[in-house]
Amino acid sequence: MEIILLDGARLCRREEAMELLDRALALPNWWGRNLDALYDCLTGMGRPTRLVLRRRRAMEATPFGSRLLRVLRDAAQNTPWLELVDEETG
Repeated sequence: MEIILLDGARLCRREEAMELLDRALALPNWWGRNLDALYDCLTGMGRPTRLVLRRRRAMEATPFGSRLLRVLRDAAQNTPWLELVDEETG
């Protein structure tokens, strides 16, 4: 299983978040750098992946971060090979 560490404090602003996610998840060149495309990429990866989220509360404190967190949670909930682990809640 691939384990990817995500720092919620760096996922609060759209531009920085999309750049970090692009690199961390090795997303395809065609992805649209928006939340809908991110969801599609996450649910279509097909490889066992665990996303470990640190500093979630920093994400929740911003409008973009809270939307991104919803996308990550929805993708993990609807995809058997994708797991989201929140270090703040265990």
